[in-house]
Amino acid sequence: MDDDGEQYVYDEEPVVDHELERRRERGVTPAQARMKFVDFLRNFRSAPDAAAPDGRFTYRDALDQTTAPKDLKVCFDDLIAHDGELARELRIRPNEYLPILEEAVEDVLESLRPTERTLDIGGALNEEEEDRNARSTAPRATVQVKLTSKEIPRPLRSLSSSDVGTLVYVPGIVIATSKARTKAKHMTLECKTCSNRITVDVAAGYSGVNVPRHCNASASRGTQVGQEANPCGTDPFRIVPEKSVFIDQQNIKLQENPECVQAGEMPRNMSALIERTMVLSVVPGTRVKIMGVYETTSGGGSKRERGGGKVAVRHGYLRVIGIDEESEGARGDAHFSDAEHTEFKTFANRPFKEMLKDLRARIAPAIFGSDDIKAAVACLLFSGTRKHHPDGTTRRGDVNVLLLGDPSTAKSQFLKFVERTAPVCVYTSGKGSSAAGLTASVIRGADNEFYLEGGAMVLADGGCVCIDEFDKMRDEDRVAIHEAMEQQTISIAKAGITTMLNSRTAVLAAANPPSGRYDDLKTAQENIDLQTTILSRFDMIFIVRDAREYERDMQIADHVLNIHAGGGDELALVSDPVQEKERQFLKRYIEYARAVCRPRLSERAMKMLEDSYVRYREEMRERKRTGGHAAVPITVRQLEAIIRISESLAKMCLQTVVTEEHVQEALRLFEVSTIDAARSGVADMVVLSAEQREELQVVETQIKQKLAIGATMSKRHVIDDLARIGVNEWAVTRALLVMTQRGDIQERAEGRRVTRMH
Repeated sequence: MDDDGEQYVYDEEPVVDHELERRRERGVTPAQARMKFVDFLRNFRSAPDAAAPDGRFTYRDALDQTTAPKDLKVCFDDLIAHDGELARELRIRPNEYLPILEEAVEDVLESLRPTERTLDIGGALNEEEEDRNARSTAPRATVQVKLTSKEIPRPLRSLSSSDVGTLVYVPGIVIATSKARTKAKHMTLECKTCSNRITVDVAAGYSGVNVPRHCNASASRGTQVGQEANPCGTDPFRIVPEKSVFIDQQNIKLQENPECVQAGEMPRNMSALIERTMVLSVVPGTRVKIMGVYETTSGGGSKRERGGGKVAVRHGYLRVIGIDEESEGARGDAHFSDAEHTEFKTFANRPFKEMLKDLRARIAPAIFGSDDIKAAVACLLFSGTRKHHPDGTTRRGDVNVLLLGDPSTAKSQFLKFVERTAPVCVYTSGKGSSAAGLTASVIRGADNEFYLEGGAMVLADGGCVCIDEFDKMRDEDRVAIHEAMEQQTISIAKAGITTMLNSRTAVLAAANPPSGRYDDLKTAQENIDLQTTILSRFDMIFIVRDAREYERDMQIADHVLNIHAGGGDELALVSDPVQEKERQFLKRYIEYARAVCRPRLSERAMKMLEDSYVRYREEMRERKRTGGHAAVPITVRQLEAIIRISESLAKMCLQTVVTEEHVQEALRLFEVSTIDAARSGVADMVVLSAEQREELQVVETQIKQKLAIGATMSKRHVIDDLARIGVNEWAVTRALLVMTQRGDIQERAEGRRVTRMH
C-alpha cells in the first residue's frame, strides 16, 4: 500500500504463454485457415436450380469480374455448411481470422487475374516502377469482407461480458448517425533527419497506435561509428499521407426494435462502428440486422482509473462486419415455413365477404360493433401498394385513418390493439409529442459532434404510428408531419446537416371535437377543428358518435359485463390457447400479405373508380353552389385513398389484381367515413318539428332587427342580448347556423363575429 492509501494489485501467477498453448490445442491454425478459406471461396457451390443443375460457384463468380470488387458478401451459413470447424474458429476469434479471410480473398483474386510486371527491352524492370516499388512500403487496400447470416438474431440486451471478442448477430434500428471521418489502417512514418521510413499497422475499431519516440535506424548507425546513441533526437517521425492507407469510419447508434421492448422497460441502445464501403449506407430509421464483433473501449475515465495498475471500466460497442437491411414490405420475422404458406393460402381461398367478416371479427374482439372502423383498421394494417415511377417519384401505399368523435367510444382501444398487432408500431400521445419527437432532431454527442436522431415516425418506418389526443397537439407540431404523411419523407436542415429520412408509415389518429363531444348544434367545420391541409392527408375520417339508443345500449352493457365477468381469472386469460393462437395468426398473416402481395388495378376497377370520383366532385360542387361548405375537401388525394383501400382489400385475399368487388367495398367504406364527414352540416342534422321551425323564424326576425345589413357584431353579444328578452340560447345558435348556411350571415374572426349580408 502506498502513501495515499491506494492498494496495488500484483499478479502472483507465473507468466505463461496461453496463446501458444491455445494454438497447440486449436484444430485450425492460421496457416491452415488461409488455405481452407481459399478452398471455400474457390469451390463452394450454391444449391442446384433449373439454370445450374450442379449449382453455381457463388464466390468465385463474384470475384471473377472485369473490375475487382470493393467488397464481398459472405454468408456465414455457407461457411458452416462447408467447414463447421473453421466457422467455429471465426466466430470465437474474429479479430484473428477475419484478416486471414480477407487475405484469402486477395489470393483468389490474384489467381483469377495474375499481375503482369512491366519489363523494358532488356528484360529489366522499368526504372520508374523499380523506384516506386523500392520506396513504397505501405501495403495496398484489401477487399472488404461483409459477413451476413440467415440465423435468428439474438436480442441486443442479451450481450454480456462473455461475448467480448466474439462474433454476434443482433437486430435493431439505427436511431442516430455521425459524420464520416478518416482513420489510418497502415501508417507510413518518415524520420525528419535521416529519411528512414517505417510502416505501422493500426488495429481495427477505436484502437490507435503509438508512434515510436526514437529512430532505430539512426540509433544503430550511431552506435556502430561510436557516436551518440540517438542522433535523430526525440520524436523524429512524421506521417507520410501519400504512402499511408486510410479507411472511412462512421459512428451509428443502434437501438432495440420498439416491439421487442417490454412494458415499463427503457429501450437499450449501443454504439456501433462501420468502416470502408459500409460508411453512409444507412440512415436513422433503418431497421437492420448486424453481424459484428462485440468489443470494448475505455470510457474516457479519470487519470486515476487509467493508470497505476487499475482496471478501468470498459464500455461495449459493435465493430460492424456486415449489415442486412430489412425489406420494406415486411418487418420482424419475414421467413415463413411451408406449413404457414399452406395455412395462409387456405385461409385466403374463400369468398371475399366471408374473408372480410372473419378478419373484422379478429380486429379488436373486445370492442362491440364498429364493424366499419374495424374494416378500416384492417386496411391500415395490410396497407396498399407502394409505387415507384421511372422519374424517381413514389406514391405511398399506407392508409391513414382518423377517428374523431365522442369520448368513451373505444378510440384509444383501437390504437392500443394496433400497437399490439402491427409488426412495427410506435404509440404516442399528441399532448406529449413535439415536432422533433415525431420527426427527427439533431443532437450534440459527447464527442462534440452532431448526430441525427430519428423520432417516432422514423422509428416506425415500414409500420404504423398511433397518435392519441391528436387534437391536443400544437398547430406547429401538427404541421411538421404534413410531409411525413403524404410524401413519407422527413427533410432535415439543421446544424449544417441537410438530409432526408424515410417515414414510410401509416398513421392512426384519435381526436375529440373542441368542446369534448360532437355537438349537433355546430357545423362540421366547427366540430372537426382541424386544418384542411391535414384532413386531406387522411384516407378515411370516421365521425364516431355515442348514440343514445335503448337496444344498442342494452347490447353494449351485456358485452361489457361479460368481458368484466370473464376477466377476473388472470391465469385463465393468459393460458387461453385459442385466443393467443388467433392473435399470433393475425400478426403473421399481416406480415405474410405485406411481404408477398403487390396488387394492381384491373381495367374495370379503374373505370369504377373514375366514375365514382367524378360523382363525388360534382356533389361537392353542387353543395358549394347552394351555399354549403364541405368539412372535408374531395380532391385527387381522396381518389388515391380509394385506390389504396381497394389494394389493401385485395391484399387481404392475397390477390394480385384489384377486382370490382374490392372497389365496391372500398367505396362503401369511403362513403361511411370521409363522405359522411364531408356531407355533415346543419341541413343534415336532426329534422326540425313545425314548432321549432316557427320558433326559428321568430328568432331570425329578432336577429335581423338587432343586426342591420352590413353591420358586424360579436356572436356572443348577439346571443346575450336576445337572452335578456327571454329567447332560448339554443334557438339563437340554431338560427345563426341556418342563416350562415343560407348566406344571410357571414362569420369572421374564426366564428367569433358575424356580419349580416342580406
